Amino acid sequence: MAERTIADLEALLLRLEGKGYKAYKGVEGVYRAPTFTLFIDHVQGDPFAPPSRVRVQVEHRKAGFPPDTYSTKSRRIALADFLTRQFAAVAERVEEHLGTGHSGLIAIDRPGQEILERTSVVITEEYIEARFVVGLPARGRRILGKEAAELLCRKVPKIVEETLFFSKLDRRSLYLQILTAEDADWLRGQLPKRGLVAFVADGSILPRRSGIDDRPLPQEKAIPFRSPESLKVEFHLPNRGLIKGMGIPEGVTLIVGGGYHGKSTLLNAIQLGIYNHIPGDGREFVVTIPSAVKIRAEDGRRIEKVDISPFISNLPFGQDTTRFCTENASGSTSQAANIIEALEAGAKLLLLDEDTCATNFMVRDHRMQELISKDKEPITPFIDKVRQLYSEHGVSTILVMGGSGDYFDVADTVIAMIEYRPYDVTAEAKAIAEKYKAERKNEGGESFGQIKPRVPLAWSLDPSKGKYEVKITAKGTRAIVFGRHEIDLSAVEQLVHPGQLHAIGQALYYARERYMDGRRTVAEILKLVMEDIERGGLDVLDSRLMGHYAIFRPQELAAALNRLRTLKVK
Repeated sequence: MAERTIADLEALLLRLEGKGYKAYKGVEGVYRAPTFTLFIDHVQGDPFAPPSRVRVQVEHRKAGFPPDTYSTKSRRIALADFLTRQFAAVAERVEEHLGTGHSGLIAIDRPGQEILERTSVVITEEYIEARFVVGLPARGRRILGKEAAELLCRKVPKIVEETLFFSKLDRRSLYLQILTAEDADWLRGQLPKRGLVAFVADGSILPRRSGIDDRPLPQEKAIPFRSPESLKVEFHLPNRGLIKGMGIPEGVTLIVGGGYHGKSTLLNAIQLGIYNHIPGDGREFVVTIPSAVKIRAEDGRRIEKVDISPFISNLPFGQDTTRFCTENASGSTSQAANIIEALEAGAKLLLLDEDTCATNFMVRDHRMQELISKDKEPITPFIDKVRQLYSEHGVSTILVMGGSGDYFDVADTVIAMIEYRPYDVTAEAKAIAEKYKAERKNEGGESFGQIKPRVPLAWSLDPSKGKYEVKITAKGTRAIVFGRHEIDLSAVEQLVHPGQLHAIGQALYYARERYMDGRRTVAEILKLVMEDIERGGLDVLDSRLMGHYAIFRPQELAAALNRLRTLKVK
């Protein structure tokens, strides 16, 4: 068959004018243009169905990007993210509604404040590929051929020319993003070598505009971060050079202070320090070790055979907490399970905010101990286990705590937030702990114990729904619909983009098909899936070339698996 061109596509679309919508299927295929190649991979069934999937490829010799913009994984991800943002901005400018349903839509997976590895733009050794969706125009269910030709043969080439060629882009902004991301990656890698779990650069802007707007608070309203001298550390970044800021050491760290003084704001920045952020975000050099997990109470979640006995035992009616199951967890049992599951998934840093924790799980003061004896209280509070987590498993904790000074006894570092500024009050806290001896008794026992492995059973993951053998969709950053069941991820706070949930849903199916053999443990399966993604990119998860996947961590994949209400393990 002769090679088809963009001119051939235009002629074909004009011939389809007024025909039934399904005639659009005939345009699937490959079309050459002078500077790029267009791939129409999948045409939607009607104007109201999910939009058609389209790709464009530009060879490097034509795109003109210097090799140093994609010479390492860090730079390649930052470049692809930058190009996705450029594509999204231009597409939004040229897009117009052209008929019924999605007619006229041109959209690419729109990034937030984080720089993530995505499938929206893929960079190989030979080419740059952008993947996006278009709504092929129709009135009712009749093809608008002229409008379709305008969309695919005029507007799409315009977007490509303005966004995927080095000569058309702001070089300073492009290199700023690449070098900033590279510095952040390097800095994150240095933390363990310096005995740190997190770093917050001086001058960082931590507060956000609102709960629904993740952009930084305007400079005139925000107080730039300044490290206490006693916690200040320096790094020489590969590109930016010297940087100073607060290093949070391994061990147990408390963030204390009055209400509305910035405690949770600091913790929120730290919990998202697992990601790189775009220049101007204010958190570009707030970095955290990659396995940090935010822990909270999660009333109502399902728990499947998790050993929560380090925290909870002697339940009424002899319920077994070494393989604890429930369809409707309480605040304390859910928080215990969340910690054990995070450890199972490799977490080396736990982040907790008392505002979202179960009070009876966090501490039990001496008066309550006197009133309710230990043999009548099944919960061993976190305060009695937090040091064992560090000494036995090397797991550090950062805890926002404004309500209980008992934690002074177990803390290595105490940071007070006063009028949005951090102060090192470790010495004062230790002096108070020495002066006012805690009267509570330790209830933690001699050891935390081992994390018992669990083996997930493949048959309990059923992605089918109706006529579809596999039906997996994401609902924003809150939930994944996996077959007939919804996985509620609204309490998994470190998910930041819908593309992560799309990819996690597909990864659950991938793991089920490839690695759940009735012998491999959860930890082994997570490791194998992430190794496959590291080698082959997110495309390994799907036989189709999809543009709406974004990278996730094994901790979030485990969170989704554990919240699938049909999950069975042995």
